[in-house]
Amino acid sequence: MKRYDVVVVGSGSGMLIADEALSHGLRVAVVDKGPVGGTCLNLGCIPSKTLIFTADRIAEIEEAGRLGVVAEIKSIDFASIMERMRNSREESREHLEHGIRDAENLDLYQGEGHFVADRTIEVNGEKVKGARVFIASGSRPLIPPIKGVDIIDYLTNESALELIERPQSLVIIGGGYIAVEFGHFFAAMGTRVTIVEMLERIAQSEEPEISDLLERELKKRMAVHTNTQVSEMRRDGKGCVVVARDKSTGKDVEFSAERVMIAVGRRSNADVLKVENTGVEVDRRGFVQVDEYLETSKRNVFAVGDANGQQMFLHVANREAAVAWYNSIHRQKAKRVKMDYSAVPHAVYSHPQIASVGLREEEARRDHHILVGRARYRDTAKGEAMMEEEGFAKAIVDAHSGAILGFHIIGPYAPMLIQEVTNSMAMGGDPHVIERGMHIHPALSELIPRTLASVEEVE
Repeated sequence: MKRYDVVVVGSGSGMLIADEALSHGLRVAVVDKGPVGGTCLNLGCIPSKTLIFTADRIAEIEEAGRLGVVAEIKSIDFASIMERMRNSREESREHLEHGIRDAENLDLYQGEGHFVADRTIEVNGEKVKGARVFIASGSRPLIPPIKGVDIIDYLTNESALELIERPQSLVIIGGGYIAVEFGHFFAAMGTRVTIVEMLERIAQSEEPEISDLLERELKKRMAVHTNTQVSEMRRDGKGCVVVARDKSTGKDVEFSAERVMIAVGRRSNADVLKVENTGVEVDRRGFVQVDEYLETSKRNVFAVGDANGQQMFLHVANREAAVAWYNSIHRQKAKRVKMDYSAVPHAVYSHPQIASVGLREEEARRDHHILVGRARYRDTAKGEAMMEEEGFAKAIVDAHSGAILGFHIIGPYAPMLIQEVTNSMAMGGDPHVIERGMHIHPALSELIPRTLASVEEVE
């Protein structure tokens, strides 16, 4: 058995912890099933956004007519677009691998490991033990037990990245952010897309009015069926048939397509890691349970990122990695810091784009007396110049303190616009911080203070 000061499971956000440990002169082992770089670099946000950037340009060209510009897309080289994404991914992976190989006091164990004893992992027949262990093992697509799923060559957000030929038609099961982002991409490529969601709204985690607008806009380019529960999948010649129950009518409906994509959520890799063998507890969904300091039920074992399921975004995982490392070297609780999720931003790269931070209105009403403000893109000079008719922002403010509790945007550049709100909330949420800074006129950034200036009582 080899012993280390620190063992990190996972080479995504886990590498931030490994780097910190190395900077403190500690001996470190990284256990990773591969590929190096974790979910975001290889299977998630980076490659998918490379594809979606191209889809955004196509959508802009298709919508240019409203500005008086008549444009035509002569061809779309799907194979080339996919290959460019994979080449970029490979270059980033190789750069990371070189850095790991050149690092002193760092051993990389590439293989699927699992716990066999107290802070001890077996990988490729070798056992490694850490004085401190950090679980950053990520997640994988959740595959529901649908009848016929085992005989269908279905796609996930991971396997879709390996496609060479564009599917002529595609049914996407699920209506969350992965589903709508890939729906946007494939529709832009020319695929006939159908989204089937069991809940009453797509993008269920967003404000209802944002979900409603997103659905209306998506329906201009694809079919969207909500409140529809998939019960079976079966082969049909070279394609597939998806059988579902329309819960509003009680009738069965069928959707035929060349390919099917399953995008109903993610599950932690903690089960593969067999964390129970080292005394780490998981919740009913299989995510590693952590306290407010990101320590598990086992002393000196911490869990960050998708493994704990708190907020499954890389920027959150990176912050958790910093917090977990800090707390691991400060044993006294008085010196530790709590992980703060109150101002976590997220974005959905659909068309239109979505960005949100903080509480939704329904959540905020539970514990606060609130004011709500709304402003449309077209209420700003820049939004009017862009002829942006539908996009809007929504602010939720505490009526007593004036602090921003939540902010939600749907429309062009939403992920960029949300940042100054996030910064304000991270500093306590005082909207006057935003107001004191001059906003360029005309610019879309004027949407933020305009929204905050409109807050009022809402029944």
